[in-house]
Amino acid sequence: MTSPAPQDDLVVRPVTTRAHLKLFITLPRRIYAGMPGFVPPLDMEQNDLLNPKKAAIFRHASIRYFLAWRGDTPVGRIAAIVDHRAIEFWGEKTGSFGALDAVPEASVVAALLSAARNWLRLQGMDRVRGPVTLSGNGESGLMIEGQDQPLMIAMPWHPKLLGQLVEGAGYERSEDLLSYRFDLTEQNRANFRVPGDLKIGEGRLGSISVTRLSKKQIAAQGEVLRTLYNDAWSGKYNFVPLQDYEMKAMINQLKPLLRPEHYVQIDQDGEPVAMALVVPNLYDIAGDLGGDPTPLGWIKLAARLGLHRFHSARVILLGVTRKLQGTMLGSLLPSLAISELLRRGRSLPYSWVELGWIQESDTRMKNLAEAVVPHPYKRYRLYERSVQD
Repeated sequence: MTSPAPQDDLVVRPVTTRAHLKLFITLPRRIYAGMPGFVPPLDMEQNDLLNPKKAAIFRHASIRYFLAWRGDTPVGRIAAIVDHRAIEFWGEKTGSFGALDAVPEASVVAALLSAARNWLRLQGMDRVRGPVTLSGNGESGLMIEGQDQPLMIAMPWHPKLLGQLVEGAGYERSEDLLSYRFDLTEQNRANFRVPGDLKIGEGRLGSISVTRLSKKQIAAQGEVLRTLYNDAWSGKYNFVPLQDYEMKAMINQLKPLLRPEHYVQIDQDGEPVAMALVVPNLYDIAGDLGGDPTPLGWIKLAARLGLHRFHSARVILLGVTRKLQGTMLGSLLPSLAISELLRRGRSLPYSWVELGWIQESDTRMKNLAEAVVPHPYKRYRLYERSVQD
């Protein structure tokens, strides 16, 4: 582990100016530049995620940003989050830390975590959990394994030492989030089989049908997706109900990327009971342009987007309504959704998809993934501790 750097000129200050907010948003590409495996996300994308004027979570959460400085040089950032919807849903005073990015030095990481924890204590919180950016419905966990693998949309990247430094600051692992790489070879497609070779709309599944994404009705379908998601995920660790305005913001951000093939909604007798959404990997078309593309870079990005020049994608929001969880049909629905996505995927250019994240404690979904992909290729970790020293 890296030995602590001298602390005499290390200071952590809250973000209070527009200039420092811009620095906060763009800091990862500054401090991680040149690290093997790191690819800078687009500043525009990060601005939608973190700018209080754009991020929907600020409508129901109190959030304070901090920057760590060594002299005039920024060396880290962190957000302290009081999500009032989460606290209401959980029935406990647990705040969050998030957007944790720092040079991998013990003193920097400890100082950032201390600043966030102290602020949360002043807000009346008892415990702190994270990292999330800025919600459990967004980027979640600290990357533990997979730094050398291709980056994926809406998933964070951290240097290997960062997790050890968080644990060194008194945080304990509370859950691991796993991602699986599924290569879309003919052999792998053939190996992925629905139990009993059942097919939607036939035999025992005669009451089951599939709804496709309609861009003309995407807002209405988004609300169906939100309702299904909130129902399906409500019992999972760190879940926070997704608000209607959060779903609207998500749709606005993803709409340029989506095609009808990307959304599977499974209905039983016309009632939505399961869903899956595939999102093309933005890094495929933007990863070589830097966080702040030149005018020519933006032209390249627009052309690639129009031609759908993606080669990978991520399966997100896979879930089954609670009333069918634990039933025979409920156990089949995730397989049916993925099977339908694979069938549609033949018309798309993807050579592989990421399944995840999946909570390590979610045995049912973990077993489904590992039936076709034996081992996760990335691992992220959530931590908890008391806000008291």
